[in-house]
Amino acid sequence: MGRLLVRQFRPALVFVVVMTIGLGLIYPRGVTAVARLLFPAQAEGSLVRDDAGVVRGSRLIGQAFRDPRYFHPRPSAADYDPRFSGASNLGPTSATLLTSLRERAEAYRQENGLPPDAPVPIDAITASGSGLDPDISLANALLQAKRVAQARGVSEQRVRDLVERFARPRWFGLFGERQVNVLELNRALDAEFGHGTP
Repeated sequence: MGRLLVRQFRPALVFVVVMTIGLGLIYPRGVTAVARLLFPAQAEGSLVRDDAGVVRGSRLIGQAFRDPRYFHPRPSAADYDPRFSGASNLGPTSATLLTSLRERAEAYRQENGLPPDAPVPIDAITASGSGLDPDISLANALLQAKRVAQARGVSEQRVRDLVERFARPRWFGLFGERQVNVLELNRALDAEFGHGTP
């Protein structure tokens, strides 16, 4: 009986050990090695470094910029803390969400010197599902250009030109909206106008 039991369990045990080593060790290390070889920047987290090599952030994870000299990201239910990534989970009929959207729109208009009834880009008042979206729409960035230019003491046109330079095209030229990575744009502002490092 004992030998029969061992004989029946041996293949299962060998299978578990082989699969654990193969799929738990060899496969992940192999995929990581190939990724580092073919896509080194992406495999390391798409990190953004300054001239001294200090990591300033990632192109994939948004940061909270609040200084008026910088472009601001879209709102975040996680306050841009990657440990608490997520959305508010409030539905479209939620009174709390509607109140929050009205307050954010009013604050956005006031902050950027817009008329009280000016249309506001949706990404300026809604948080992303992750709460860590690194990008804003081109429309959102262009509406912030006047504030940024005034805070830096430069012409609005120069700031708008910088925004246009950093705006990514639509996917395949058709899908989505043109977007701007906030961290890259803010670092370009500092490089162009010399106001410190974000």
